[in-house]
Amino acid sequence: MDPTIAEIAETLGTTFAGDGTLRVARAAEPAAAGPDDLAIALSGPFLADLAEGHARAALVPPGTDPEMHGLSAAIFAPRARLALSRLTGLLAPDDAFGVGLHPSAVIDDSAEIGDGCDIGPFCVIGAGVVLGAGSRLGAHVVLGQGVRIGPGARIRDGARIGPRVTAGARLVVQPGAVIGGDGFSFVTEGPSGPERARAAGGAGTLEPTDPPGWHKIESLGGVEIGDDVEIGANSAVDAGTIRATRIGSGTKIDNLVQVGHNAIVGRDCLLCGQSAIAGSTVIGNRVVLGGQTGVGDHLRIGDDVVAGGGSVILASVPAGRMVLGYPAQRMDRALALHRQALRAGRRAVTPAAENPVPKPGPAK
Repeated sequence: MDPTIAEIAETLGTTFAGDGTLRVARAAEPAAAGPDDLAIALSGPFLADLAEGHARAALVPPGTDPEMHGLSAAIFAPRARLALSRLTGLLAPDDAFGVGLHPSAVIDDSAEIGDGCDIGPFCVIGAGVVLGAGSRLGAHVVLGQGVRIGPGARIRDGARIGPRVTAGARLVVQPGAVIGGDGFSFVTEGPSGPERARAAGGAGTLEPTDPPGWHKIESLGGVEIGDDVEIGANSAVDAGTIRATRIGSGTKIDNLVQVGHNAIVGRDCLLCGQSAIAGSTVIGNRVVLGGQTGVGDHLRIGDDVVAGGGSVILASVPAGRMVLGYPAQRMDRALALHRQALRAGRRAVTPAAENPVPKPGPAK
């Protein structure tokens, strides 16, 4: 049965005004909302859009008068996005997974499948796997030999989890993610071009590597993942070389993110889309990497660091620092340099009226 306004308000931990018995079927933007929808009108422009729709109830900022907007009921959201998080969790449809064990799934006899698990079409579960109770696998999920996953996991279609991966409770893996693939680790017999470039400080010209050819360093470690971790679509977390690559509890990883071998990512971090962490780097707790941020290898990023989108971090960063740019530096300095460059650029441009282009003369 659809929830009532009073029930939604209780779930959100907030208050409401108007008819608490009114039921809503789904959330909608105000202009498109129908009479059975809860309009999401969490700012001024969306409040104005209520007049275009037909919602009888809305999620609104505190202090909003429901009658002024033609509403029968309103739920107040002191912190808009937190309310949205709880609301979407309440209304989310349960349509990403099948129910029960699909007959096409291949499960090794030695695997331990907890009570109440749903396993979708063409899944492959290897020897010695332990899958916690209440976990749900979409189609074409692969769990490699010895994988151990805690209860309540949600692993979407096409995800691949390799051998020697362990994860705590409530793991979420989006479609196409790969956890526990080999690390990108190779070595030449003699000093390689990158080694010689670093030793030379980038000066001079490099001769060819002799002898050429790259030798693979195998990944003997796995991946260790804490509780309540989410890994986005088509992201990759590589296995460690000797010890495991680690992802701390509560960390959320966006789509198309790369976490290199031996990296340690702390608790409650956000790694946004297309960010990448090179091997053996340690990321502290509560770190936020904006989209397309790159972090070099063997660095230490302190707790509570925030890196703006597109930053390239080439040196360790102390705790609490905000960084931006390439190479990344303190955000206030990077912004000041940007403003300075803009001013210099404007000064360098001479108006066309002060320096006219000469007209071509007659042909000779």
